[in-house]
Amino acid sequence: MNFPGTTPTQATPMGLGGLAGGGMQGMTEQEQAMVKMMQSGMESCPIKTVISGGMGFGLGGVFGLFMASMSYDSTFTPQGKAIADLPWREQVRRGFKDMGSRSWSSAKNFGIVGALYSGTECCIEGLRAKNDLTNSVAAGCITGGILGAKAGPQAAAAGCVGFAAFSAAIDAYMRMPSEE
Repeated sequence: MNFPGTTPTQATPMGLGGLAGGGMQGMTEQEQAMVKMMQSGMESCPIKTVISGGMGFGLGGVFGLFMASMSYDSTFTPQGKAIADLPWREQVRRGFKDMGSRSWSSAKNFGIVGALYSGTECCIEGLRAKNDLTNSVAAGCITGGILGAKAGPQAAAAGCVGFAAFSAAIDAYMRMPSEE
């Protein structure tokens, strides 16, 4: 059983943007070694998981910051009314504090989802030794099931179905041939 990144891989002519094989001829030995190290790192499940978690954390932080900044646009809600009655400095202080806490919460959640999905998909790909739509559907189902498990078996099943369908749609779109 081979997991991606655990055994040395052969360089393909189109790997890493066409740098492997004939594209490395103008590079020094040190540069070639660096390219090979980056290629093997991008095939490693732990490194893919960390990168996906980090990217999810960053995206979640930006998303949380944006969503928190949009929540105080109306004084018709009880929360908006309570904030509007405070002095300006207190409004700004509470707004920034809330934006920070929402941003942090969203960043953690996106990071966990990204790392969990990416790690699961990479392990499934290593076990099946194939890179196809089935991997992302299975990883989506497992990820959705894990995320919904705390709310009970029905939520876990709904999470499995929903995340699998979303993963299938995204992966099918990404695998579509480009119109170049």
